[in-house]
Amino acid sequence: MRTLTNAIRAGRLPHAFVLTGVRGVGKTSTARIIAKAMNCTGRGDGPTEDPCGACEHCVAISEDRHVDVLEMDAASHTGVDDIRELIDGVRYAPVTGRYKVYIVDEVHMLSRNAFNALLKTLEEPPPHAMFVFATTEVRRIPVTVLSRCMRFDLRRIEAASLVDHLARICELEAVRIEKSALDIVARAAEGSVRDSLSLLDQAATLADGEVSVARVRDMLGLADRAQMYELLERVLRGDAAGALGAFGELVGAGAEPDLVVEDLLALTHWLTRLKVVPDSLGDPTVAETDRAHGERMAAGLSMPALTRAWQILLKGLNEVRSAPSPGAAAEMVIVRLGYAANLPPPAEIVRRLTEADSGATATAAGDASNAGDRTAGASTAAGGGASPVPAGSAATVAAPSLPRESGTAPIVRSAPEPAHGRALTDFEAVVDFVREMKEPILATELRNNVRLVGFEPGRIELRLDDKARPDLPGHLGGLLSEGTGRRWVISVSRAEGAPTLNQQAESAERDRRTRIERHPLVRKALDTFPGAEIRDIREAASLADTGEMSVAPEEEEDL
Repeated sequence: MRTLTNAIRAGRLPHAFVLTGVRGVGKTSTARIIAKAMNCTGRGDGPTEDPCGACEHCVAISEDRHVDVLEMDAASHTGVDDIRELIDGVRYAPVTGRYKVYIVDEVHMLSRNAFNALLKTLEEPPPHAMFVFATTEVRRIPVTVLSRCMRFDLRRIEAASLVDHLARICELEAVRIEKSALDIVARAAEGSVRDSLSLLDQAATLADGEVSVARVRDMLGLADRAQMYELLERVLRGDAAGALGAFGELVGAGAEPDLVVEDLLALTHWLTRLKVVPDSLGDPTVAETDRAHGERMAAGLSMPALTRAWQILLKGLNEVRSAPSPGAAAEMVIVRLGYAANLPPPAEIVRRLTEADSGATATAAGDASNAGDRTAGASTAAGGGASPVPAGSAATVAAPSLPRESGTAPIVRSAPEPAHGRALTDFEAVVDFVREMKEPILATELRNNVRLVGFEPGRIELRLDDKARPDLPGHLGGLLSEGTGRRWVISVSRAEGAPTLNQQAESAERDRRTRIERHPLVRKALDTFPGAEIRDIREAASLADTGEMSVAPEEEEDL
């Protein structure tokens, strides 16, 4: 609250505040403290950053009977009439205090008309009026209202601070409770002071004498921490049967299935954190059970195993919560995780497949070496020859090299120049040029509704399909003549012609997929994982650009 303290000291007080945060972090209590700061008379004649809490105004505000501090629950007063009644009272001066303070709780529940009715008053409020809005969903407040308020975001209370606060309360109330039980209550409250007090009161009521860890766990439906480590250790070891037995014992003792999966997620996160930040063991707030079990398990688990467990448990938690039988769904999650624990990491799978394929490749290479020796002389005589590979050079292979179709060679074509007088050497270059000339509709028709019969620079012979426009040849000829600076003749023929460009592209894609599916390494991967299928084929060069793999220039085949 440094901002508010400085504003009070400087005399630059805003007329509206917005306090936002999760439930139970003290939004309404903070609003009452602001009201005390504005009206306290025990620290001087003006507003103070440290209200005394003992003067007439502070006591009246604490007891909720101050005539100039009005609280309204927006959840039950959402309409514009309620706001108009509030606005009508704003113009009147305070009765006993310096300021009339209006505290509106859950302000996001107001209707749109109610917010609109409030805007003018917020923009030009009387000097004696102040508004304090509290909300858990600040995004539902119109921006026009937020822009007229000073906003404060109240953070969750840290678990260590919450434990200290609960310990002081237990001391004042003569409640005996174990330190570990306070840790459990603080974690269950998730940073909410009000929730922690409610849980503590419930535990003290249920307990007969000292509040024990077991009593708190039973009350919250939680599993024993040591048993949870045992369950996680079994399932990550691949002992699905033993893990199901341990899960059955936990549920039989009163643990909720979804909370068991939540605890497994929390333990997985803790072990992963230990792998990344080993110094976390030195945190004094860490329980001895987490310190002992966590250090031992984290040393024996790999990061891929932990991340895979996290993904399976996170997906499984949603299934457990939505399933008609949460216990059965949780068991299926445990079985899935247990069998996944026996799978090798993805990098190991790729390595095994590559090694299996390398044997077949080496055999094929040996058979082909003799043929290569026989053709080497002829290649040299013809002026050809391959560039030698330096000894000891290595390359990271993005995908297995696939043989090119016989009689084909890679087509290298530089990007056409979008300039006057450019040369168009084939029909596909013509279509690209048309698109560059801001004629996307014509370019689409040329790819879908036109068959090429003959092509030479300056003359194109086409066959038009039924969907092609009759004026397409004239339009295309004029566009090419204007864009290239030379005369182009576009004629229409009744000959069959070649397939359309789109048909050629689809046929090439089918042939490409067929070649990839027949590749030995791909077949090996599909046989290793029954039910697997090729979903996408991407260029290795594009993967290299995104950093997913490194590709050697001579191995830019795609998979």
